[in-house]
Amino acid sequence: MPFVIKKMIALEKKKAFLYLIKELDYTQKEAQRLIAKGRLFVDGLPMTKTAGEIQGEFEFIYFEPITKGLPPHSVYEEFVLFDKPSGMLIHPQNRNTPYSLIDELKYQFGKDANIAHRIDQETSGLVLCARNKESERDIKMMFQERDMKKKYLAMVHGEFKESLCVEAPLLRAEDESAIVRMVVRVHEAGKTSKTDFIPIEYFPSLNMTLIECSPHTGRQHQIRVHLFHVKHPIVGDPIYGQSEKDRIGFLDRALSDQERIKKSGAKRLLLHANELEFELYEKKYHIKSKINFKQICFESIRV
Repeated sequence: MPFVIKKMIALEKKKAFLYLIKELDYTQKEAQRLIAKGRLFVDGLPMTKTAGEIQGEFEFIYFEPITKGLPPHSVYEEFVLFDKPSGMLIHPQNRNTPYSLIDELKYQFGKDANIAHRIDQETSGLVLCARNKESERDIKMMFQERDMKKKYLAMVHGEFKESLCVEAPLLRAEDESAIVRMVVRVHEAGKTSKTDFIPIEYFPSLNMTLIECSPHTGRQHQIRVHLFHVKHPIVGDPIYGQSEKDRIGFLDRALSDQERIKKSGAKRLLLHANELEFELYEKKYHIKSKINFKQICFESIRV
């Protein structure tokens, strides 16, 4: 379990954040943030005052990364990349999450390493991670300023005949059913969003098309919603294009692989982060995933 409870003793009265800085090598900002989140317990009660004092025995919940042996895609001086499998979380959802990509990153590259962007849990492919605080700031700025070119592969329902640019604003709002708490939809009040799509190969026997997707903006679920909008939903998408009942079944993990294939076409979302192109510290990079996504697609549409 990555989150563990550590019993600690402060022999002299002192500020709690100063103790954590000395004993666990946190920065002041990190120590005070963790205290504010209720990670430090005195007599069984959480301390939330960042300037609070401790003396004697107390408990502290901290993140202790574990490894399952996921090898990095490639390692550079300032950053590292992983080919994340579908189903793996980027970060823990809560303290009971047994394993996520941040475990593997920090276990292999130390506590200052951090993930620089996100992809959905069911999306596979390249995740760029910084190895230190400086590169983390600069890489996140690249994403923010849209200086990072990303290309995805997706298997979609139907024959996607021609290249297409979709410019449809996306709005994140509560679902009317209140079952799926937050969904994204095309709406005139939404944020400007743009994605280019290029067909690669059509498979007549499956009535599915492998396509390349290039998002120009970074909205949540952008590729998935844009493809659903043009009536080519991604094969295996458990949310967009599904009934409310089947959405609930997926979220409750109540659908078997066979049921999910029957309802959505595949036992996983067939979306893959395939390429990243960027310039960092005056050097250009063009990095491609090492995963054979087409093979994964064929494996995922059958039990």
